[in-house]
Amino acid sequence: MTRLASPRAGRDLDRVAARAAHARGRPRSRRYIGMLYAAPTAVIVGVLFLAPLALVVWMSLNKWPLLGQPRFNAPENYAKISDDPLFVDSVFFTLKYTLIITVLLSAVALGLALLVQNRRPGVTFFRTAFFLPGAVGFAAASLLFYGMLNPDFGPLGFMDVKWIGTPNMALFSTIALVLWRFAGFNMLILLTGLQAIPVQVYEAARTDGASRWQTFTKITLPLLRPTIALMLILSITGSLLAFDQFFIFTNGGPDNSTVSMVMVIYRNAFFRFDLGGAAALSVVLLAALVALNALQLRVLRGGDK
Repeated sequence: MTRLASPRAGRDLDRVAARAAHARGRPRSRRYIGMLYAAPTAVIVGVLFLAPLALVVWMSLNKWPLLGQPRFNAPENYAKISDDPLFVDSVFFTLKYTLIITVLLSAVALGLALLVQNRRPGVTFFRTAFFLPGAVGFAAASLLFYGMLNPDFGPLGFMDVKWIGTPNMALFSTIALVLWRFAGFNMLILLTGLQAIPVQVYEAARTDGASRWQTFTKITLPLLRPTIALMLILSITGSLLAFDQFFIFTNGGPDNSTVSMVMVIYRNAFFRFDLGGAAALSVVLLAALVALNALQLRVLRGGDK
């Protein structure tokens, strides 16, 4: 004979079913809340990055005068890139500048970070002093160096040196400016990675009799690899997009010897008023940066599992 369920048991079953339904709906509500939190960032990225990017790509496919109606001419803007001798020269110059500044900036920043890594009397002062140039705007720093090296009134201009009068000196003077401006910032990035390495690892290495060089090459550098990857991406990207220091400090001279790729884009857009050609150069440069950063991440972080 079948027993009938009591009213209390029925209420318990209803309560369990309600809880199960509530639990199933909780992930969906959390997803909606997450989308709500991400919405402002998505709107900003869409308005300030994706929409301008789409416009630049569309401009690169058109003959786009400063005044008048654009006319579709793809792929003419891309085909004539190699015909511009100034852009070809700027590619080689920018690559040379990027290689030199990346090596020097990484070495100087790493040296400064190792110098102020451990707490000791006065280390806070030196950390602040090394980082302080990073608080100066890049345009202001370029004007500051231009004034210092000016032969008419600069404190270093009295020396019998043409600081920006020859191609090599203009390049080396610009490199000195960039090192002064960014070495402290890169030092801070590396210092953060150094302080994230557990102290116990170094203590174990000293117990095993490892030398300082062995500790540096076998422990510090491998554990610092993700931080170095971030620093190199920022350094290489900033160097390939160099504009302020050459536009303000050297104005591309002498004899267009310090014209970067971004300066060529600027001149095409605002001197020749060839907005379509400038947009095509921008798209090519963006594609090269994306490919280079992807390759760099793959190489530098390939050992992380």
